[in-house]
Amino acid sequence: MKSKLFFAIMFFLPLIVFHTSLPAQESSGFSLTVRVDGLRNSEGVIQFALYNQEGSIPDERFEKCWQIKTGVITESTSEVIFHNLPKGTYAVNILHDENKNGRIDKGLILPKEGIGFSNYKSIGLRNKPDFDKASFEMKTDTIISVKIIYM
Repeated sequence: MKSKLFFAIMFFLPLIVFHTSLPAQESSGFSLTVRVDGLRNSEGVIQFALYNQEGSIPDERFEKCWQIKTGVITESTSEVIFHNLPKGTYAVNILHDENKNGRIDKGLILPKEGIGFSNYKSIGLRNKPDFDKASFEMKTDTIISVKIIYM
């Protein structure tokens, strides 16, 4: 009986020591922190939509986004973090969803609520949202700020 116990200890102890001495596995991707400042009020939420395919923007109903998160508003600011993103090309679309209905509310043509896109400082007839213009490369953990635009 003692020899079986001794054998079990001698067999499993090196395996346990070897396993605990292995380096921790690296994370499977990068993180993207998206921040928006200058919100006109603290009503509602901010919807952050992340895109990873050419031609996916514009997307008024958020049907083509790869991931979507909702951020709370604190002192005219909101921020979310997308985790475990593979290296690649991405674009961000934000919506100040003041009535929390999950969609862009419009007047006759223009949005009533604030919107924004990565790399955009203004939106107009000559500067329409487009994935190519809004996109950026993710090669490491990244922090971006998106400008909110009220029309």
